[in-house]
Amino acid sequence: MNVEAVGTERRGRGARKAVRQKRDTQMLPALKRSLPLTEPLSEEQVVRIDEASMGILEEVGVVFRDPIALEDWKRVGADVRGETVHLDRGMVRELIATIPSRFTLHARNHANDLPFGGDHSIFVPMTGAPYLRDLKDERRNPNLDDLANFHKLSHMLPAIHSSAHHIVEPYDHPISHRHLRITYSSMKHSDKTFMGMTTSPKNAEDVMDMCAVLFGEDYLETHPVCTGNCNGNSPLVWDETMLGAMRAFARRNQPVLCSPFVLGGANTPASVAPTVAQLNAEALSALAYTQVVRKGTPAIYGHYLATVSMKSGAPMAGTPEISLMNFMIGQMARFYDVPWRTSNTLGGSKVFDAQAGYESATTMMAALMSGANYIWHSAGWNEAGMHCSMAKFVVDAEQCAMGYRMAQGVRWDDFEEAMQAVRDIGPGGHYLGHPHTLENFQRAFFMPEMFDNNSIEQWHAEGAIQTNERALQRARDLLNEYEEPTLDAGVNEALLDYIARREREIPAAEALNQEH
Repeated sequence: MNVEAVGTERRGRGARKAVRQKRDTQMLPALKRSLPLTEPLSEEQVVRIDEASMGILEEVGVVFRDPIALEDWKRVGADVRGETVHLDRGMVRELIATIPSRFTLHARNHANDLPFGGDHSIFVPMTGAPYLRDLKDERRNPNLDDLANFHKLSHMLPAIHSSAHHIVEPYDHPISHRHLRITYSSMKHSDKTFMGMTTSPKNAEDVMDMCAVLFGEDYLETHPVCTGNCNGNSPLVWDETMLGAMRAFARRNQPVLCSPFVLGGANTPASVAPTVAQLNAEALSALAYTQVVRKGTPAIYGHYLATVSMKSGAPMAGTPEISLMNFMIGQMARFYDVPWRTSNTLGGSKVFDAQAGYESATTMMAALMSGANYIWHSAGWNEAGMHCSMAKFVVDAEQCAMGYRMAQGVRWDDFEEAMQAVRDIGPGGHYLGHPHTLENFQRAFFMPEMFDNNSIEQWHAEGAIQTNERALQRARDLLNEYEEPTLDAGVNEALLDYIARREREIPAAEALNQEH
């Protein structure tokens, strides 16, 4: 069987049942964090960042390169000078106060609905990779089948809460049509929540129309079902493409991640605290605008963080300053009582090696300890986002499960029983056969499958398999075990009809006009 066609092999019902009995792929609930958060800012420093950001909004202003947005700001009384909008801090505070601090993300399988905000966190896979490292560990251009495989893995990996959208770019479809096929793949191959494409205002509207087909138009009015991401152009610019997509989501009551795109030292000051002050101003201006579009619509304080090498100008992942900024941004989001997004398991390495592992682990620890709600790029990211690795995808997902367990905090429910075991065993004994151990061994300590903790002799006896190879085999196994979650036949037909109609209406030649 061609390993790139995994997931299509027919297997007997008995074989599938036996596999399911061995592997639990049920999605973990949204993480409810119990550990104390890392908060390096004092109350006075939080206020100082806030004051600095409000000063930027009032005195420097933010450029909104979009005539509709400029008219919207004029309508609510903002100081608009050309394309630059100067926002009074009172207006900003009043607008962001209408953003829900908590809501529920609804999936087509309501067992996978997710409480969101506050002390809840979710893990979302990476998106946007123009290349992948495939099941042969070869770097190449992806296609729609590759994207489907990542959506299937997202469906089966318990710590992953979303199928996202274009985890990898499907190059076998015209750019102007991709958003339709990507959205359908997200919907069809997983019954978890997903993301929607924001590559143009019209593309965003298409995604919203497809969500209305899947869930019902009236349902969208009162139920967040799909998240979109809109990136700012740091420093202090929001463009027409992103603002139009933002409006498409906000008008349908769907949450948008308002994400300044930070390359610390290149498009922000070369210092941590001033960078956060600028980023905070950019995020607040977009968050406020969502409420101008539709008061009360859910919105998420976003960002993408990288620091720039002062030697080469290349973006870096896993640096100490990124961790510090995550801690600080978490404090600022909680100061405004809005949910927030960060990025996870980022790696700059060209292969799945120690650099990728160290950078990813550092990033994830900061994401968890900063209290982020929407933990994006949680699986597969490497080469500064240029490729998504099949091997790293499944290892990252297991790392998320480990982080999930840590962030839940210490369990106390069996404390008295364990203390009785100490009395039962006494000095010099062992606990391996004690009833408390037999009852709790599966949950007592996380046992990773992707890492090998056996002796070197046993490791050699089992083929001396390294992590990358082990992870690729795990991905193959999961895809061969995958069973598609049932999508209502009528809904499926309606979605395909919508795609066919829009592909007739959108010429492939419009590709350059559809993307940003």
